[in-house]
Amino acid sequence: MLNLADGAVLSGLSSAEAARRLAQYGPNSVPEQGRRGWCSLLAGAAREPMFLMLAVAAALYLLLGELHEGLVLAATVVLTMGLTLYQQGRTERALQTLRQLGAPTALVLRDGARVALPSAQLVPGDVIALAEGDRVPADAVLLAANGLRTDESMLTGESEPVGKLAGAPGPAAPKPGGDGLTWVYSGTLVVQGHGLAQVAATGAASEIGRLGAALATVAPPPSPLQRETALLARRLAALGLALSATLVLLLGSRDGAWISALLAGLALAMSMLPEEIPVILTVFPALGAHRLARHKVLARNLGAIETLGAASVLCVDKTGTLTENRMSVGRIWAGGRMLAPADGTLPAESVVVLRAAILASRPKSADPMEQAFFRLAERAGLPSFPAGMQPVREYGLTPERPALVQLWSEMDGSMRVAAKGAPEYMLPLCGLNGEQRGAALQALGQMTALGLRVLVVATGRHAGASWPEDPAAFRLELCGLVGLADPLRAGTSAAVADCQAAGVRVLMITGDHPDTAGAIARQAGIAGGAVLTGPQMDAMDEAQLEQALREASVCARARPEQKLRIVRALQRGGAVVAMTGDGVNDAPALRAANVGVAMGMRGTDVAREAAELTLLDDHFASIVAAICGGRRIYSNMRKAMQYVLAIHAPIAGMALLPALFGWPVLLFPMHIVFLELIIDPACSLVFEQEPAEHGLMRRPPRPAGAAFIDRPALLRALLQGGAVLATLALAYGSAAALLPEQEARSCGFAALVLSNLALLQAKRRPVGHPRNANCAHSSAGAGTADGARPARNPASVAITGAAAGMLLAAIYWPPLATAFKMAPLALPALAAACGCSVLVYVLLRTFERHGAPSQRTRQVDCLY
Repeated sequence: MLNLADGAVLSGLSSAEAARRLAQYGPNSVPEQGRRGWCSLLAGAAREPMFLMLAVAAALYLLLGELHEGLVLAATVVLTMGLTLYQQGRTERALQTLRQLGAPTALVLRDGARVALPSAQLVPGDVIALAEGDRVPADAVLLAANGLRTDESMLTGESEPVGKLAGAPGPAAPKPGGDGLTWVYSGTLVVQGHGLAQVAATGAASEIGRLGAALATVAPPPSPLQRETALLARRLAALGLALSATLVLLLGSRDGAWISALLAGLALAMSMLPEEIPVILTVFPALGAHRLARHKVLARNLGAIETLGAASVLCVDKTGTLTENRMSVGRIWAGGRMLAPADGTLPAESVVVLRAAILASRPKSADPMEQAFFRLAERAGLPSFPAGMQPVREYGLTPERPALVQLWSEMDGSMRVAAKGAPEYMLPLCGLNGEQRGAALQALGQMTALGLRVLVVATGRHAGASWPEDPAAFRLELCGLVGLADPLRAGTSAAVADCQAAGVRVLMITGDHPDTAGAIARQAGIAGGAVLTGPQMDAMDEAQLEQALREASVCARARPEQKLRIVRALQRGGAVVAMTGDGVNDAPALRAANVGVAMGMRGTDVAREAAELTLLDDHFASIVAAICGGRRIYSNMRKAMQYVLAIHAPIAGMALLPALFGWPVLLFPMHIVFLELIIDPACSLVFEQEPAEHGLMRRPPRPAGAAFIDRPALLRALLQGGAVLATLALAYGSAAALLPEQEARSCGFAALVLSNLALLQAKRRPVGHPRNANCAHSSAGAGTADGARPARNPASVAITGAAAGMLLAAIYWPPLATAFKMAPLALPALAAACGCSVLVYVLLRTFERHGAPSQRTRQVDCLY
């Protein structure tokens, strides 16, 4: 049935033939709209207001006949452009790496073996395997199907899944929609069953490829943080333009030098333009996400990492996240005896149970529980499946039927039924009397107390050529109980403790028996709250569920669709919820959560696409690393934003005050460019690379809906900037009275540059925070928490050294000094400028110390 004319079905295409077809048909993808090349980056940078004002300033210098100054300014414009391109290119490379890491894959038959390949490498003629939860990677014709149903709503608008049948392809692909088609379509979701299909159309030739261009041009709406900072930037820009116009009128009317007045006005406008804000909002999340991907957490939505840092409740699956998802048979109960099959030797009663459990499994199954049965059978020398038996019908797991039932045909034509599933579903089907049921429940209690996942195994016979639609109609006989052990992952208990110390409540959600779930929760350190079951949640209204969840630490026997109710109930209580999931039915809860976290190893395509984050190793500790990473990104973004707001106050003030007090003009456009060459990399390099603060994971989550820059933070930044401005004004006023104009400008500008560096160091080093220890996300290595020195940040050292060198060159190298309208300083004047910056640093540290929270807490290593 699976042979085709080209012979490609049984063994798949060869690698050589696949490569030839890939060259012929192209990659299986629609044209990418999100990536920007260097030309696009250059054009975007050239349209920035700062670049346009620099171009105007250079033109004004040429009008004045000051060719030297104009050329120096043009050179600084090129340097600024290069720095901008470097920042944007760095961000684009990080985003491209994230896109490649998150590229979808497909299970393909190549060279006679099943291999996982990027979907973009599929070609017509490839044979692909489809299973529940997969997104179909290309338009294809089904060769084999077992209960396959797909959701084609993205193509048809119809939400009801449609059934698929295996068969030969027709002369042309039919339109999507309707039951009984042999075609599956790229982008649709497999919601039930499994099958094999041969690819017929890829890329732009597929049904969804015709819609790809329209889909790719849909831009996401701005986030609340982007809207908040955009409003702040617009207000600062408007204020800068108003002050600039005032300064031009004041200087022009006083001195009559209107072009010089216009240059000073441009300098003031440039000093007020908050061009660093887009850098902070773009670079920090992108580079943070790229760095976090090295710790096995992939972000599909960059803002989700920052939101995860604010999570107050973490709803987490047990199996595969808290535990290893590496099952082993820990106990078998049969014939009234409890056995621990550690050595692989099994008595006859246990062999019967194991054989029945294998018959109730899928051949070559990837399910960890079924793999545990196969491994034990291999150790005991038992065949995986008896010879001469053929599978006839499979009754798969459903929310209403937590059991897998297989119907087999034996050599004599009789039918055998094998079933395994949840005790509460299976035991009533086995026709037990009171004594038998009591013994089974006692064994169940013993297994669940050990934290074992318990399955009831039963078998039966079926007469007749037809079989029922509902497997509950079979007459089953109890074989025994199997308890499967799934140990906690290494480091889970410590990671749970770190979450709790950070004010993040961990709520374990599992489909396991309540006693099993409670035992695992105690091992993981989640115990302390109530165990809430799925049936109990069904009996509650929304208000009752919200109240019950406040006291619960475990939700057992929970169905995937109940996760959505849990998320909404927690959110009504004011929680910021992070939810993990891996199945098709988890998608609504993942979308509803503030942050959805999908499993990368065992998760379905549907879950990964519904979630903002994907755990590439399915490890709970990776979630904790992401929480730390989110908090770190948010903290560093706030530091950078407060630094930008604080430093623009003295720059703008020193551009305006000389005109008001009759001092020589201090700042011209080239001086502003010089300062921007410090401020821009300070934002994109220094603060972005700043290690996690001491005690970061010992603080409660920030409140839901808290402003990124609230009024206290804004006021603190402005007060700090005002303190710097007052110090600089006194220093420059004294210099203007005691020194010639160009020397006074040198002294004032040196004081401003060094005060900028003092502000940078004060903002990056929180008061009371000792040096961070062993933060893997840090560019610094491990060190001792000495309580005195900030963590090493090579970017800070490099920028400080470069700024000091550039300042000395601008003052003492004649070509630059002429362009900057400055003159060399005597040692006492230079010492005075340095002393001014020291005074600024002391004032700023006093500000920081006055508002710093107490940090008398134990340092916790941040894995990020």
